[in-house]
Amino acid sequence: MIFAYVSDENYLALSGVSAECVNISDGTCRELISSASGALRAELEPGQYRITLAKEGYGAKWVECKLPAESPIQLRLMSHSPCGFMWPKWTQAGSASEIKVSAHEQYQLSLWRYGLKKETVGVLSWFDEHAPLTTEQLLPDEDFTQTGVRWNRIGYPSMHPQQMVTAPQCSGLYYLWGRTLSGRRFSFPWVVAPAAPEARIAVLANTNTWNAYNAFGGRSNYINPRGLPATPTVHARLEHGRYTTAESVWMPADDEFLPLSFERPEPGNDIFDNTPWDDRGPADSIEGRMQCGQTPGEWRLLAWLEREGFAYDYYADAQLHDGTLDLNAYTVLMVGVHPEYWSRAMFDRVEEWVKSGGHLMYLGGNGMNCEVELSAGGTTMRCLSHEDVDENLRTGNESRMHRTHKPESSLVGVAFTNPGVMSSAPYQVRQSQHWVFQNTGLRDGDIFGRESLHERVPGGASGHETDKIMPHSPSNIEHLAKGTNAEEGGADMVLFSSGAGKVFSTGSITWVSSLFPSKEVSRITRNVLEHFLSRESSQRNNQEVADAI
Repeated sequence: MIFAYVSDENYLALSGVSAECVNISDGTCRELISSASGALRAELEPGQYRITLAKEGYGAKWVECKLPAESPIQLRLMSHSPCGFMWPKWTQAGSASEIKVSAHEQYQLSLWRYGLKKETVGVLSWFDEHAPLTTEQLLPDEDFTQTGVRWNRIGYPSMHPQQMVTAPQCSGLYYLWGRTLSGRRFSFPWVVAPAAPEARIAVLANTNTWNAYNAFGGRSNYINPRGLPATPTVHARLEHGRYTTAESVWMPADDEFLPLSFERPEPGNDIFDNTPWDDRGPADSIEGRMQCGQTPGEWRLLAWLEREGFAYDYYADAQLHDGTLDLNAYTVLMVGVHPEYWSRAMFDRVEEWVKSGGHLMYLGGNGMNCEVELSAGGTTMRCLSHEDVDENLRTGNESRMHRTHKPESSLVGVAFTNPGVMSSAPYQVRQSQHWVFQNTGLRDGDIFGRESLHERVPGGASGHETDKIMPHSPSNIEHLAKGTNAEEGGADMVLFSSGAGKVFSTGSITWVSSLFPSKEVSRITRNVLEHFLSRESSQRNNQEVADAI
C-alpha cells in the first residue's frame, strides 16, 4: 500500500528517494525507494515511525509520524537551489526584518538599493554554522502555501543577531544578494517605506500581485488555487486543470480559493539579469517571464523617477491596506506595471483620497481587477477569483473586482479586456493639442512608444495586458491615445477629474518598460507628473490666500 508521497518545494514528485522507516517501539526497519510518482509503498505494522529521507541534490531530513494514516502522508524535501526572502517583506526605515534563506553551503549576503544606480549598503555577513549543512532549511510536510515555510524555527532555539537587519533610512527598493562558495547567486527584494512621509510622491509596490503569482510550494492563484491535489505533480501538462481543460481555473466559488501565504520565497522576483556586479542597469532589457511584470519591471519606474529628479516614498500594498501609507501626506500616488490584486480597503482609501484632491497615476495594465482579503496579521491573502464569462455578460460585471465591490474603471477610467492580450504595439495620438503631449512634437495620428525593454511581450508601450474605456468609466473622461494592437486591443490612455483630484491612466503593463527607451513615453509621463505636482501647489497657494482674506 502507498503510505506516503515525497515531493520537492514545488510539489513535484521525487523518485529515487531513499527512505529508512524505523518502528520506534520495536526498532524494526524497512528500507524503501520512492517510485516515479513519488510514492512510498510498504505494508507496515501500525505504530510510531521515524522516516529518514535522502536524495542527491536535496537536503536530507527525518520525521516522526504515526502509521498508517487515514490517507498517504506528504513528505517534502528542499532542493539545493539557494533562495530566500525577508520577513516581513516590507517594513519602514529604522525597523527590522528577518533574513530567511536556504542554501546548501555557506553564503555571503549583501544589501543593495535599486534606484537609478545599484548602490551598495554593504556586506551583511557570511552565513554558516559549526555543524555541516545547517544553512539548508527544512520544509513543512504540508501545504505550506497556506501556512508559510516557517523557516528559522526548527533548530533555532534562539535568534542569532545577524538574522535581523535594520532597514536603511532611505525609502526605496532594496535587494539582498546571496553568493555561495561555489559561485551560485540568488536575490530577493525588500520594500522599505519611510519612517514618516518625506516626498510628495508615493509609489506602490505590487506585493499582492507578487504573491498571487508565486507558485513556490506548488500553488498560486493560477496553479492549484483550491489547494494541492492528493498526489504530487509528475508532469503539469498532463495533470493540472489549467492545461487539461478549457475551463477557467477561476470558475469555482470564492470560498473555494484557499489562502496564499506571503511567507515564501518569490522566484519571479529574482533579478538574475541585473546583478550588482555586472554593467547592466535599468535601461537594459528585462529578462525572465515573470520578472517583466513583477519587481524587476517595477524597478524601472523607480529608476526613471530618480533619473528625472523626482523624490518618492516607496510602500507595499499591505501598507496602503493597513494605513501605514497616509495618502493625505502625498500629492501623487503612482501605481505601475501590473497591480492586479487589491483589497477593498486599498480601493476605497484611494478613491476617497482622489475625490478629496489627490492625484493618481495608473501606469499599468489589468490593475485592481480582483479583490483580495488580507488576514488580520497580513501574513496571508485570499483571492476572490470566481469569474464566469456568461455570468459577466448577464450582470454587466467588468471584472472580478466589479463583481465583489466596484468596477475599477470608476477609479482609474479603464479596465482589462481580452483583446490585445499577450501582444504589444505603440500608441497612436488622438488629442495632440492636450497639455499631456506638450514638448513631444507629436501630432494627431502620430505613433509613439515603439521601444520597450519588455522581453516577454516585446513590441511597444501598449501591451502584455491592456485596459480600455468601459461603460462604468467616468463621463468626463478624455481619450488621449490608443494602442495600435490588433482587433481594437490597444490600451486607452485617459485623463479625468474625480472630485477635487485627477486620474491619469495608460492601461498597459508595458508602459513602464518604455520609460527609458522611448523619449515620448518619458516626456508624457513627466508632463503628467509635473502638472499634478504644480496643480496641487497652485490649489494650496490659492487656499492659503483665501484663508488669509
